[in-house]
Amino acid sequence: MTSVDAPLVVLKDIRFGYGERAVLEGVSLQVPRGKVTALMGASGGGKTTVLRLIGGQYTAQSGQLLFDGQNVSGLDRKGLYQARRRMGMLFQFGALFTDMSVFDNVAFPLREHTTLPASMVRDIVLMKLQAVGLRGARDLFPSEISGGMARRVALARAMALDPELMMYDEPFAGLDPISLGTAARLIRQLNDTLALTSIVVSHDLEETFRIADQVIVLANGRIVAQGTPDEVRHSTDPLVHQFVSAAPDGPVRFHYPATDAATDFGIRGARP
Repeated sequence: MTSVDAPLVVLKDIRFGYGERAVLEGVSLQVPRGKVTALMGASGGGKTTVLRLIGGQYTAQSGQLLFDGQNVSGLDRKGLYQARRRMGMLFQFGALFTDMSVFDNVAFPLREHTTLPASMVRDIVLMKLQAVGLRGARDLFPSEISGGMARRVALARAMALDPELMMYDEPFAGLDPISLGTAARLIRQLNDTLALTSIVVSHDLEETFRIADQVIVLANGRIVAQGTPDEVRHSTDPLVHQFVSAAPDGPVRFHYPATDAATDFGIRGARP
């Protein structure tokens, strides 16, 4: 184990792409322990890719990714599974098992990864559901609860094994204002109460800025801004300003790289 003062997650000059398309081009960042770090930026900027690299789903083509001092890409299968047990993941839109009750969804990781007796599993599940305000919904199925409630059930499931690192992939997507505010407060409260370290991938500026300690903005494969929410909000960088102000015009590319339009449409005299 590394020092408690050392960052829990460190990316050093990470490069990753899909085929010939580069997604991350020399990204270096640190995720401090006990804090909420927000990863923001335009769609396709590599935010979810960072989460998948941390979890070992993807391997960086170059650079180093450390989780609690361990090089994730250098772990064998057993070591990677041990590291993942210390991580919790809230998938976009929850990804609950539709044929399982709320209780069984939360119990799933406990039954899969521990040998705890049924009575202890029951108590842990009810405690996790109580933490997200849904102990009374334990016998319902995902089809019987709202989208906001489903997201909270997924959060309880992600916390079932008491992870040190919680990763949230667009936790506010598709939620009404009340559910969105509830989800944001839960992320902050659980992070502080349980001494977690959290990474939140989100496009919702106001709620994310409200709960984050550190904001990192990714664009065009690189980090373009990093600091407190207030520092990022007042950045003079044109790209960051475009993102924060939701301006339609700016450095962020609207068109995916393509051949000359005249060539594609067969216009005479088109450039080769």
